[in-house]
Amino acid sequence: MSTALNDLSRLPIVQAPMAGGASCPELVGAVCEAGALGFLAGGYKTAGGLYQEIKQTRALTARPFGVNLFMPAGGQPADRAAVEVYRHQLAGEATWYETALGDPDHGRDDAYDAKLAILLDDPVPVVSFTFGCPDRDALDAFARAGTYTIVTVTSVEEARTAERAGAAAICVQGIEAGGHQGTHRDDPADAPGTGSGRGRGLLTLLTEVRESVRLPIVATGGIMRGRQIAAVLAAGADAAQLGTAFLVCPESGAHPLHKRALTDPLFTHTELTRAFSGRPARGLVNRFMREHGPYAPAAYPEVHHLTAPLRKAAATAGDPQGMALWAGQGHRLARKLPAGRLVELLAAELAAVHTSSATTSTSTSTSASPRSTS
Repeated sequence: MSTALNDLSRLPIVQAPMAGGASCPELVGAVCEAGALGFLAGGYKTAGGLYQEIKQTRALTARPFGVNLFMPAGGQPADRAAVEVYRHQLAGEATWYETALGDPDHGRDDAYDAKLAILLDDPVPVVSFTFGCPDRDALDAFARAGTYTIVTVTSVEEARTAERAGAAAICVQGIEAGGHQGTHRDDPADAPGTGSGRGRGLLTLLTEVRESVRLPIVATGGIMRGRQIAAVLAAGADAAQLGTAFLVCPESGAHPLHKRALTDPLFTHTELTRAFSGRPARGLVNRFMREHGPYAPAAYPEVHHLTAPLRKAAATAGDPQGMALWAGQGHRLARKLPAGRLVELLAAELAAVHTSSATTSTSTSTSASPRSTS
């Protein structure tokens, strides 16, 4: 790991920020205490709610931890006609779950400025950003506050943007990752589930980015085992970020139905969809995704607000077929372990790979040496 990242975490392991409740203080505290870097998810929370979670996390661990923010939805609001068509399509869901649809105009900035002010006034060790890159003024302000900044990227172009803006590091996200793709711009021409998207696999993208920018890299996307961590480190990453691997931990705040679905034979695979939020996100394929995914517009956060009551009602009804079951491609490899034990196991698996590599290297070197002659 680079010196700066090494100061933040004893192990090259990062617990991904997972918006929606999974990345709660209990999970973050347990991960940090085990020697990895835990992240709170600031997305979808009120500024006050985030402040309280930061206080709770500080009470659970004295080790460094991070907070992730969603960048505000920029540009013009989504196509209102397309959102209205989708609203009509979801009318049957509202009737089925006996709830009203949400207000798509609830807000587009996720209280970003208020959260930024909290983090600059009472700094945490690390802040990461998803859905875009802050300007240089904001990143410089965090640097002056002593906060290490990480920008999520899904392409070489986004990585270069983050480097020019002054980010301390980048999180390179492959198409395998669960939850939202952190693309800085959602292109409506990229239709999730049709094969027309321009997402890249992690190892290919990581190699391209590593050869294009000089920033430290956190790699994420489908990583569930220590040998995969070793692979991305060998490919040029400084640390590996895992999300789905931590979802089933008892400390995770994910809904019990979500946790069970990750290893339930009923849910066999994942796909990218805009059905729940209006931005591409990878989750377990369920009824809602199959029925509405092909028609969901590129309209974030309008679709997120529209479907929020439906998702809540489905969870209350005990129906995983109507929930957003975010998961990476490696979800079947999830292990139901306490977070601290999982970190220890991942570290042991990583160490075993390094030991095996060192042994193989020594053996090869010895066998290649000239034999002495008498």
